[in-house]
Amino acid sequence: MIRLLRRSLTARTVLVTVILSGLSVVAIGGFLSYSLANSFYQNRLEQVLAESERAVVSVQTTVAAASLVDETALQTLLNSVVPSLEISGGSATRQVALLRSPGQGQLQLFQSPISQDLDLASIPEALRDEVRAAPGILTYTPIELVRDDLLIPGLTVGTPISIPLAGSFELYLVYDLSAEQQALELVQSALAAGGIGLILLIAGVSYLVTRNLVRPVERAASAAQDIAEGKLDRRLAEKGQDVMAVLANSFNKMASSLQAQIEQLDSLSRMQRRFVSDVSHELRTPLTTIKLAGEVIFGNRQKLDPALTRSAELLQDQIDRFEKLLSDLLEISRYDAGAVIAEFEQRDINAVVGAAIASIEPLARSKQTEIMVQLPQSAVTAEIDAKRIERLLRNLLSNAIEHGEGKPINVEVGENVQAVAICVSDQGVGMSRAQLERVFDRFWRADPARQRSVGGTGLGLAIAREDSSLHRGWLQVWSKPKRGTSFRLTLPKSRDSVIANSPLPLPPRSMEA
Repeated sequence: MIRLLRRSLTARTVLVTVILSGLSVVAIGGFLSYSLANSFYQNRLEQVLAESERAVVSVQTTVAAASLVDETALQTLLNSVVPSLEISGGSATRQVALLRSPGQGQLQLFQSPISQDLDLASIPEALRDEVRAAPGILTYTPIELVRDDLLIPGLTVGTPISIPLAGSFELYLVYDLSAEQQALELVQSALAAGGIGLILLIAGVSYLVTRNLVRPVERAASAAQDIAEGKLDRRLAEKGQDVMAVLANSFNKMASSLQAQIEQLDSLSRMQRRFVSDVSHELRTPLTTIKLAGEVIFGNRQKLDPALTRSAELLQDQIDRFEKLLSDLLEISRYDAGAVIAEFEQRDINAVVGAAIASIEPLARSKQTEIMVQLPQSAVTAEIDAKRIERLLRNLLSNAIEHGEGKPINVEVGENVQAVAICVSDQGVGMSRAQLERVFDRFWRADPARQRSVGGTGLGLAIAREDSSLHRGWLQVWSKPKRGTSFRLTLPKSRDSVIANSPLPLPPRSMEA
């Protein structure tokens, strides 16, 4: 259900509509129920007070018309009055009690007549106090009556009565309001059933309306997803002249424009890649000739004048750099064309790191730079293309030597269950945040005015990032100005696995302070 609500706009809209409608129906139903209950009670109360007033007049008339000579005659009269006021059966039951007010000395043996089934608990003492304090006025209070072990609502009305020769009495009439309660429950049940039916009807109408409105949006979302996946020819059907038709028309125009621009950019990209590849291949033949001629000249430089000897050395250096640039251009063009095929095999990362350091050791000695290595005691194996990873590490080490200002370079290897990591850190000039954002750009240099002492091509880090992506790994960098730079390569132990975290921190703990 939660997944459905997260994914379906229709389900959320219908649910919200039903909840709000339900709250509205409950509020309106509660107000109507309260109003009806109050109306029923007030109507019945008016009837009860009118009936009670007639009953009091009847008792007073009967007592006034009788000739009372002794206590026995009075008792007989009042015993006959109570049954005449009772109402039994039907929907309006009434019970009667004629009670003597306390504190009177005469008629000590007089018995107060009450209805047979009347529970005197239905006449609260608080009501009797109010009745005695308000002569000539009908006083009432709502009560609860017990009928067949069930509590039903009732109403007790009382008034004081003065009887000649007998003193002060209190007449109480107890009314059963169960008929009104049943009528109210019937109305409330009808309101509840109608409310439930109304909510279901609202839910159905809401679903139909929302579905009708959401369906075009879902089609647009599906079309947008297809376009994002590369299906650029996907379009929406244009029907009518409403806002959804305008949306479909605008979406189709946008998709057509986007398709045209992407095809144009793709064509330009293919032309650029083909141009770089063709130029690189075509330059290999003249480069080979130039290289052979340069090697002949360089081999006989001792026979030349000192000025020509220096020129021969510079020529040889630039030829080597040109050859490396061509190799890098061909490699990056293969990546752009998606024609790179890696040769994965299980290899010891420690051995690959050692081979990369050994190949870069002459350059480190020439720069008087010490390379410090931290390797695990046991072998660290992973499924990699060893040649590409070794080339990547050589590039990182070369950059560290070039920009490390002769300070020691740290190389650390770590592993966890899923991945292996290699961290190359220097303590040189470092880079700013703006420089870090472009460090993997092709042909970009942190300081364009500085000459490359190592003879780099500007493509090394771009190729290194492509090599790491080919292994489904990460190549990340941390740097601070005047504190140094740290590159961390994280590779999965198996080429089909996904990396969750790196075994080594970035920056290394030695550079955090």
